[in-house]
Amino acid sequence: MNILGISAFYHDSAACLVKDGAIVAAAQEERFTRIKHDFAFPNHAVNYCLKQGGIEGDQLDYVCFYDKPFIKFERILETYLAYAPSGIRSFMMAIPLWIKQKLWMKELIKDQIHYQGMILFPEHHESHAASAFFASPFQEAAFLTIDGVGEWTTTSYGLGRNNQIQILSELHFPHSLGLLYSAFTYYTGFKVNSGEYKVMGLAPYGRPVYRDLILSELMDLKEDGSFRLNMDYFNYCTGLTMTNAKFNRLFGGPPRKPESDVTQRDMDLARSVQDVTEEVMLRMAKHIHCETGQKNLCLAGGVALNCVGNGRVLREGPFENIWIQPAAGDAGGAVGAALFAWYQYLDNQRTADGRNDFMKGSFWGPDFSRDEIGCYLRGKSIPFEEIPDGDIPEKVADLIAAQKTIGWFQGRMEFGPRALGGRSIIGDARSPKMQEIMNLKIKFRESFRPFAPSVLKEKVSDYFDLDRESPYMLIVAPVKESIRRKMTQEEQSYFGLDKLHVVRSVIPAVTHVDYSARVQTVTEETNPLYYRMIKVFGEKNDCPVIINTSFNVRGEPIVCTPEDAYLCFMRTNMDYLIMGNYLLNKEDQKPLEQDINWQKKFEND
Repeated sequence: MNILGISAFYHDSAACLVKDGAIVAAAQEERFTRIKHDFAFPNHAVNYCLKQGGIEGDQLDYVCFYDKPFIKFERILETYLAYAPSGIRSFMMAIPLWIKQKLWMKELIKDQIHYQGMILFPEHHESHAASAFFASPFQEAAFLTIDGVGEWTTTSYGLGRNNQIQILSELHFPHSLGLLYSAFTYYTGFKVNSGEYKVMGLAPYGRPVYRDLILSELMDLKEDGSFRLNMDYFNYCTGLTMTNAKFNRLFGGPPRKPESDVTQRDMDLARSVQDVTEEVMLRMAKHIHCETGQKNLCLAGGVALNCVGNGRVLREGPFENIWIQPAAGDAGGAVGAALFAWYQYLDNQRTADGRNDFMKGSFWGPDFSRDEIGCYLRGKSIPFEEIPDGDIPEKVADLIAAQKTIGWFQGRMEFGPRALGGRSIIGDARSPKMQEIMNLKIKFRESFRPFAPSVLKEKVSDYFDLDRESPYMLIVAPVKESIRRKMTQEEQSYFGLDKLHVVRSVIPAVTHVDYSARVQTVTEETNPLYYRMIKVFGEKNDCPVIINTSFNVRGEPIVCTPEDAYLCFMRTNMDYLIMGNYLLNKEDQKPLEQDINWQKKFEND
């Protein structure tokens, strides 16, 4: 039986194919169109999934869309009516697309994929919950879903048992933790639905000086984690911005202009909203544990990408185990919708072993054979060195040790926002200068942004205060005291972005200014070549930890094809690119023709 899950029309459109209950393929539309966070109907992703499954659209048994468009439209209309006549400009911009396209989802799906069968529409947070529980390693668990908004729901929790999920309680729009965080994303000058992770990365440079103000003026937070927002300060119900003039007055000025210098005030705002978010997540987790009595917790929704909050829930919360859907945002709704149809709707048996999840490393995107990569390189007369399979780990490990930055393009592309060793840029975590070099000369992004470590699973506790796997880079853990470097008196007095220049541990390139790291553990079972390369690096350099960041530049999605990888390699200061068996040295390459449009695209992100 073939079931296609689809998410579309808000951000990060995606498709997923489930065959007889097993995920076969999943990908975001942005990877094919090269439009970051592409929200269009995912034609390319659907076509890829069908091709990977060896079927045509008319051979599908079910299609499952990740939310209920009519209920979402009802919420939009009711919200505009409640605030009328304000918001008329926003209303006039939103409604035509609904009338022309979004309300006719059944017809659109049937037309786009040539399908005439049944189409199912779970609710948005049902799809999130299904993606969290059904893909988890647990036979029984509580779940928590937190995002901006689905139809009406912004937060839900419930219980997953065997092949069924049950939502027990919800919070509804406009009271949304995701939208609160996005309001501060907007106010600190970053792009909503894209820059939230920048706020999280900026937070450790600041002080929580606005925390109490947020809790007293913006939010009425209860002990169980439920809350109401004071909508006098927000503009997102009807306006074209997230915040308003009253918000500006409360926090002492207008929003930061994008691309302007980040000030201490911006850092303090980021820290304050991050602290509030963590407090809400912890209170919710404690309440859910009390209500369900479960020892396992599954998380999904965009806020579940807040890996700092996840780390605190793991360390300080009451649950023994937590599992986070690697595509926790809207893209993962496609996975959840398909699994919802297989388990909840069709009542198929589900057996989990408590250890291995059903995402299997989240490598569900396209891969390219040795012949396909070689054909591309030869067709473009691109110089390369061909490396035998067995030599790749040592060759790349030696390049990393020589302080080279390397584009790593191997196997299937990751599904979700994180590069996990399929489409990664890698480097030496021991280098005190590598973070700044990679941020400014390769990623073309803000210097304050931290990088994540990839570490062998069996060595994680040697470097981080973490006693379990973190395969999807969704848990932040403290760097162990034993590998930290003691700061001088002068270094302890550093303020704001000056903190960036302090060497804090034996792996400074992946140690954030608060001595934390967003950890990815690597196993031979899910990514054998990446594992062997890190293992060789560790054996030769007594450090089984490397830098892993996504293979893209600011403003572009992670690379998908050999051409995407080559162009990204050539447009940056990466030293080497390894695609399959083909190693490319930057010094051997002919310069690309100047690409003004590409430069403008990421400069204006």
